[in-house]
Amino acid sequence: MADFVSVTIDGERLTVPAFTTVAAALAMSGVRATRRSVTGAPRAALCGMGVCHECRVTVDGRAHVLGCQTLCRDGLAIETAR
Repeated sequence: MADFVSVTIDGERLTVPAFTTVAAALAMSGVRATRRSVTGAPRAALCGMGVCHECRVTVDGRAHVLGCQTLCRDGLAIETAR
């Protein structure tokens, strides 16, 4: 089992420890907002357990994935709508 995995966040490569959640990887990379509300306000992970749905991102082309419940794996492509 690998100790680290490499992911891409908005086109930039980041190496994170294995079993890191997407939300944690985003925080490690300095991403403050993952999407915008209907009024344009920045939104990001809030509850950290999948209840609030504020951490939604696009993962490998699939929209509305909960970043706090998704583990990073090698080659994962994460896109935010910041």
